Amino acid sequence: MRSEWASARRIVVKIGSALLVDNAAGVLRAAWLDALCDDIAELRRQGKEVVLVSSGAIALGRNVLKLPKGPLKLEDSQASAAVGQIHLAHAYESAFRARGLAAAQVLVTLGDTEERRRYLNARSTISTLLKLGAVPVVNENDTVATNEIRYGDNDRLAARVASMMSADCLVLLSDVDGFYTAPPGSAADARRLDVVPEITAEIEAMAGDVGSELSRGGMVTKIEAAKIAVGAGTNMVIASGKVLNPLSVLASTGVCTWFLAHQDPVTARKRWIGGTLEPRGAVIVDAGAAKALGSGKSLLPAGVTEIVGQFERGDAVAIRGLEGTEIGRGLIAYGHADAAAIIGRKSGEIADILGYLGRPELIHRDDMSLRKKGS
Repeated sequence: MRSEWASARRIVVKIGSALLVDNAAGVLRAAWLDALCDDIAELRRQGKEVVLVSSGAIALGRNVLKLPKGPLKLEDSQASAAVGQIHLAHAYESAFRARGLAAAQVLVTLGDTEERRRYLNARSTISTLLKLGAVPVVNENDTVATNEIRYGDNDRLAARVASMMSADCLVLLSDVDGFYTAPPGSAADARRLDVVPEITAEIEAMAGDVGSELSRGGMVTKIEAAKIAVGAGTNMVIASGKVLNPLSVLASTGVCTWFLAHQDPVTARKRWIGGTLEPRGAVIVDAGAAKALGSGKSLLPAGVTEIVGQFERGDAVAIRGLEGTEIGRGLIAYGHADAAAIIGRKSGEIADILGYLGRPELIHRDDMSLRKKGS
């Protein structure tokens, strides 16, 4: 068992349609799903948090609606997703309930991980579900997604979710047991790589687009997912999902391919906030708040004396001291109008002032990157 797996506390697992749905019959592979849920229940007993990113809704729905095989028109895909999602959600709810776990359905579109306001909402919802002991089951919202805004495959969706949730490990369960130097079966000397320490041009050239009818992706999309994951500090592994109890098999045999990150998720996220995002405004904090931030606390409204600029919830803002020095940057939990109304006030007063119960922090410490002293 590699240390990357043993030490992972938050794991995102991606399941493709070809694994979950019997292609010929168009029905769920119930025995396979039960075995997977056994694996997840065991990981939960070990104290790990698990988020699933699951395909399968369209594959199940098209069978119920008796649509022909082959590519579907957009409206037929959306109709299939609407029908299949009910079946898929029921299957997960039933399987996890039988193991004493609660399943939660989370449907997302591209904008939910790209637009920072919605990104914060999605991250907060999934974090709360994990804190409450549920297993979030995430899927692209195919019912409303269009060709222009959809992810196009759940490999990249899973990588975006892993990045958003600061996951330690992303598992892509596939119909192959890892990343090969050439598509398996296409070359006699094709071999599986145990570890990919860097995604080079040579590695990208090895990928072949070998997706099935139901899984839109192939190895090309897995490499794209790996770029997203490792860039966010998340180790990614490609392993076989064609076996029962695939996560247990992964842990016991180690037959897979690891794509290794070179920084942890928290460091990567803070670097993204502190160095990549352009601030849309600023908050000025008093000396007490500045000291609290330095000790690892979140920024509360009571410690803010002034706000600058026109920003929306989820935008990046600079955090400055009374003398104007930038202390750090963060993703703010309120738009400028609401922030202006609550600065200098206690968190317990927010509901009375705004008319709704918002977050107690103006900027949560997880959404903040502080500058090192002297920099």
